[in-house]
Amino acid sequence: MNMSNMNLENIAIQLEAHPDYKVLRRLVPRKQFFDISISNLKRGVIIDTETTGIDTAKDEIIEIGMILFDYDPVTGQAYHVIDTCGELEQPSKPIPPETTLVHGITDDMVQGKRIDDDKVAKFISGVTLVVAHNSSFDRAMLERRLPIFKTLSWGCSFKEIPWRNEGIGSQKLDYILSQFGFFHEAHRAEADCLALLEVLQRPLPGSGRLGLSWILDAQRQPAYRVWATGSPFDNKDQLKALGYRFDGATKVWSLLTTHDRLEQDLVALKQAGYNGKAARVQVETLDGFVRYSVRPGEKVQRVL
Repeated sequence: MNMSNMNLENIAIQLEAHPDYKVLRRLVPRKQFFDISISNLKRGVIIDTETTGIDTAKDEIIEIGMILFDYDPVTGQAYHVIDTCGELEQPSKPIPPETTLVHGITDDMVQGKRIDDDKVAKFISGVTLVVAHNSSFDRAMLERRLPIFKTLSWGCSFKEIPWRNEGIGSQKLDYILSQFGFFHEAHRAEADCLALLEVLQRPLPGSGRLGLSWILDAQRQPAYRVWATGSPFDNKDQLKALGYRFDGATKVWSLLTTHDRLEQDLVALKQAGYNGKAARVQVETLDGFVRYSVRPGEKVQRVL
């Protein structure tokens, strides 16, 4: 049966009015989000990668997707999409079949393809913020393949937006998008970027804030990693209870914390990690230029 889009939309509206139904619409990416002209707009890029696997030290990028947009650095309001970019690259080894099942990219699709480094560099020229939905992964992959990404400040929509506090029970992008009434072609880089930009421009159900505004808040203040250098082994359970994690490379317990919590975390560390005795610890500053990177931030000693 042939039905016009108008008829289908009328049916969708009727279903939505019934408590037993929830309707998802295919996401139609927007180019324009706001049309009031202001003078202090900044330029951002949303980025996503598809890879041969999840090992950031060994696996390879096979697709990069980017969405260039301008935004208000105070409110997080996006104005319009400036440009989009998608590039494929043939890896050094065949793509594992189990990986192809996730994103649908085959060896035939990437045969003879290579990401154009100069094109990427030109595309991100003037960008003040990179956003990815799992920056710890995407940043590590991109900095290894395209070192220019080391020079940019990164935010993470996965970690820097309090999704559960906002009433959204999962951090997965397709789930979040569904909570706003949409679905999309998931797990292709450019499509995921467009979906993420839409999510970041929807008022969140708890606070009414735009998702991008949370990321901009995180940009304004650095995060910190506190290293419990020389803490007695017997204190490991107390450290774990405070949220410390053991770093196998350095053999030191560490805690990721915020600017607002740093001082109280240091007070708690003195008691739990050193039994109230004086101690010297390292505090690592993680601003947007090293946050989510495998590169270390600047470390200073603090006396407890």
